[in-house]
Amino acid sequence: MLSYQHSFHAGNPADLHKHIVYTQLLTLLMAKPRGLTLMETHAGRGLYDLNAPEAQKTGEAAEGISRLKIDPELEYGRIISKVRKKRGETAYPGSPYLAAEKMRNADRLILMELHPAEHQALKKTMKGQRAEVHHRDGYEGVLALSPPVPRRGMVLVDPSYEVKTEYGAVADFTHALAKKWPEGCILIWYPILPAARHEEMVSALTRLKPLRHEVRFQLKDGKGMLGSGLLLVNPPYQAELAFDAAIQQTEGVLEAV
Repeated sequence: MLSYQHSFHAGNPADLHKHIVYTQLLTLLMAKPRGLTLMETHAGRGLYDLNAPEAQKTGEAAEGISRLKIDPELEYGRIISKVRKKRGETAYPGSPYLAAEKMRNADRLILMELHPAEHQALKKTMKGQRAEVHHRDGYEGVLALSPPVPRRGMVLVDPSYEVKTEYGAVADFTHALAKKWPEGCILIWYPILPAARHEEMVSALTRLKPLRHEVRFQLKDGKGMLGSGLLLVNPPYQAELAFDAAIQQTEGVLEAV
């Protein structure tokens, strides 16, 4: 949806779930010296200001990142602390910035963003970083560039799901990508809503035998998301540790299902 802007939701509990797991998975993948290709279908703007009017309007960060004690001894906390030292205390890095902070010389980062304003903001955010920023449909773009070089790597699939058909689109894309790039890990985020539309998508992906991890949380207004889910296709060794980290590092915010 070209109306969706993540600035309204940056730093909420679902972001914590997704970003901590993503950071830990990158750490696991980078335990081997070979280069990685990291791609995103819906990159957003990459960096957010929690004092911005959009974030203040929803107040969702107050129920997520603002409730955490940032521990610089942990990898996610280290990156948050580094970003805030450079960008200010209300800065919140999205997944593109998290990936850029962990990249090595042999790694490659490819970001897709179709929303015109978000794409321009992403280009500005990633200026000076070794990132390839594309203004194109994320599903089409990732498939067109797969299999990439390096062949090892991961794709983050993170749409807004504002349209009901998005769940089916994610399932179709994932099957196509797994066939075209069998070496790639595929991390899919989805919201847990009262209608539970994600279950059809999960069922459609059963053949790929993904790892599934879900958490619950309670937003103060009692509306919207009930929780956050992740599917991981072709998981790296010890991927379950990444899921455990999300719970351990968000005590009192996220609850394991």
